[in-house]
Amino acid sequence: MASDQTFPRDDPARERPIREPVWRFRGYELRASEFTTAMIHFYRGEIHRANTWRNRLDATTNWAIVTTAAVISFALANASNSHAALLIDMALILIFLWIEARRYRYFELFSYRVRLLETDFFAAMLVPPFQPSPDWAETLATSLLRPKFPISNWEAIGRRLRRNYLAILGILLLVWCFKLYSLPLPALSFSEFAARATIGPVQGQTILLVVGIIALFLVGLALATTRLQDATGEVLEQPQVFKGLGIERVLRPSPHDRVYGTGIWQRPTARRDEFMTMVITDKGAAVAEKVMQDLNRGVTALHGEGMYTASARQVLLCALTETEIDDVKRAVRAVDPEGFVIVLPASEIAGRGFQPFEE
Repeated sequence: MASDQTFPRDDPARERPIREPVWRFRGYELRASEFTTAMIHFYRGEIHRANTWRNRLDATTNWAIVTTAAVISFALANASNSHAALLIDMALILIFLWIEARRYRYFELFSYRVRLLETDFFAAMLVPPFQPSPDWAETLATSLLRPKFPISNWEAIGRRLRRNYLAILGILLLVWCFKLYSLPLPALSFSEFAARATIGPVQGQTILLVVGIIALFLVGLALATTRLQDATGEVLEQPQVFKGLGIERVLRPSPHDRVYGTGIWQRPTARRDEFMTMVITDKGAAVAEKVMQDLNRGVTALHGEGMYTASARQVLLCALTETEIDDVKRAVRAVDPEGFVIVLPASEIAGRGFQPFEE
């Protein structure tokens, strides 16, 4: 590791103090250049994973398009009761939609981390002074320690439905209706049209009713999920479907709010679980010094007494996050192998180093 450089010793006025490392972790110090290099490699890795899941999304859409084209060609080339193949393909397309929505949630997970680095690391570098959001590191660390999908399954289904599958299903529905109406001869009445939809023992009117209900449900789902805006992996555009009707504000906030307030670039914040640790030891001063040095956390000492041994003990209190529990155990073991560590979950810790009081 390269050492810090200072000005020559023969000119004390020009000497500068050695800067503190930006990070301390398990006995070694991470300098600013090393931290930046690690973040760049991490960014490249998350970009690669997001691209991998983006390609999987495209593959699922390609399956749906190829299957639809093949089934339509088969249905139009056969004058027999081949319209059932179109309904089977619709069911298959819905399965593809569910698969693609699941893949989209994984894509959004990695895109979410990429956006955190872009908005609070790289963008903050371009606008001095370098001031990322106070909680961005906690949010990113939480996503790495306990990964959770940043968007719900309903939002993923609605987004992929609007982007791709409404058009595919709409084409299938139009071809199915055209098949029932025109082949082999045009239907002269609705009863004749409904009769052609019969499949085995299921009456045509029942099939028309079920298909209509499913179509209305999918359209309603696509419209209802336009308000869900938790995804950050893509640029979201203001929908134009209600433009001119004067009700677009009912379904979504204004474009200004969407971009700068509660919309596309806003990211949810997260905090690691917080704990209160109690260390019972005979070497309180040495253990406290080790914890403060390695973890950079404050320690409060209480005086206690072991009731079994009738000897004095020191009880050290220290507030930690979940990633620091192993570190405090390691510090106690290094100084006092006979020490006793108790870890208690804390519902909330406010103050320096944790959640600010004003929040």
